Amino acid sequence: MSAMTDKGSGRGLEVRSIDYVPLNERHGKVSHIGPLWFVSNAQIATLAVGLISITTGGNLIWSLLAIAIGVLVGTLFMAAHSSQGPTLGLPQMIQSRPQFGYIGALLVWLFAYLQYAGFNIFNTILASQAVNESINVGSETLWLWVITIIAVVVALFGYDLIHAFERYLTYLTIAMLALLTVAAFKLAIPAGAYNLADFHLVPFLGQLGVAAGYQISWAIYVSDYSRYLPPSSGRGTFRWTFWGSALGGIWVMFLGSYIGAAAGENFETIGSIKSTADQLFGGFGAIALFIAALGLLSVTALNMYGGSLTLISSIDSLRQIRPTLRLRIITIGITALISVVLANLASSDFLTNFNDFLLLVLYFFIPWTAVNLTDYFIVRKGHYAIAEIFKPDGIYGRWGWPGIIAYLVGFAVMIPFFSAGKLFVGFIAQAMQGTDISLFVGLPVSAVLYWLLTRRIDVEGETRLAKAEAEALEAAAHEHILP
Repeated sequence: MSAMTDKGSGRGLEVRSIDYVPLNERHGKVSHIGPLWFVSNAQIATLAVGLISITTGGNLIWSLLAIAIGVLVGTLFMAAHSSQGPTLGLPQMIQSRPQFGYIGALLVWLFAYLQYAGFNIFNTILASQAVNESINVGSETLWLWVITIIAVVVALFGYDLIHAFERYLTYLTIAMLALLTVAAFKLAIPAGAYNLADFHLVPFLGQLGVAAGYQISWAIYVSDYSRYLPPSSGRGTFRWTFWGSALGGIWVMFLGSYIGAAAGENFETIGSIKSTADQLFGGFGAIALFIAALGLLSVTALNMYGGSLTLISSIDSLRQIRPTLRLRIITIGITALISVVLANLASSDFLTNFNDFLLLVLYFFIPWTAVNLTDYFIVRKGHYAIAEIFKPDGIYGRWGWPGIIAYLVGFAVMIPFFSAGKLFVGFIAQAMQGTDISLFVGLPVSAVLYWLLTRRIDVEGETRLAKAEAEALEAAAHEHILP
């Protein structure tokens, strides 16, 4: 057996995709999860999330409090999804089949793929702008292609290279953020920025909701990067994911809010970061932008990797396939091509409208996360017949109506609370001056409804079947053959 197939991840290009990772291939340290999610959050796109309250009339102190609360709440859900990876040995989106069915899971996979490709449009554009502004060689178009190609290579080598890349980038990122924070304190903040009496509910709730939603948006692929860990790593995975992601998100969103408060209407993502960094010493702005571009490159690779897994999952739901290295290469290439072509064609108006569109896409994952976590932690308590997930006529069926109904109802009750820029504002959000609290409506409604609809599931029977199929599952996975 060649080095490329002797181990799903770790030597050469990663072979595994949506298939189960057998116990003999589990490896790595749970502590490596922390740096991965710290760097993934500590990048330029996250900085802009910290501007929501400032740009809608809130003051700095209440913006910071809303960010902290929102990030901590949202990361709880994200970390809970991450803990599923070691237990199940599966990527995140394929885990939707027990709740939504073999075909029914396509309901959320389409929007997951749109999110991967969509965010990469913004990531590559921001990264190319940052590199171009940093070293002033070539053009933004050239760097856009260079960044995409490097991200493709990282995604192709897969799980272990992604972890290593993020781990070493953590040191650079922390050093850059520490210096940027010192530089930010040199900025002049408007009077009253720390006045606790100057509280405005609308910008506070808006900032809290967006910060929480941003963290939850990682949930669709978070366990992709923990599925090779030993099964006993679940609790440690939760802790390292939570603190890595929360600290990275809070730190960078705080910087965004602080720099935004100082810049006012003159805030411009790349320019404001560079001018702030140069407050510390000349040339630091270029260094900060280059390191920030590396962070965006790493997230682009994550999105390509996750997009590939989602695309393979979708194809498999329509026609059962064997996940191969060739299929990984093709689907990563398709995902990269979509993003880079649209990024080259994007205008400023397109980006503004598409940003609102991506916000709408994020809404589709709120009821999904409620259904998935309720099923995992409350209904089935982590016990799944994994071999059945890959069978069109397995025990989970083609259509999981409890999950589909809970999802659709949860999404429907959120609609009046949506506030997606110029694209759509629900009547309740409009009455609340644009405040979006849909997250806090859809989550409990979908969770409770799914729990009520699954009271008759024979969890004990599924657990017995899982144990009976365990040995065959391990043998089949070791041979890289779907059961």
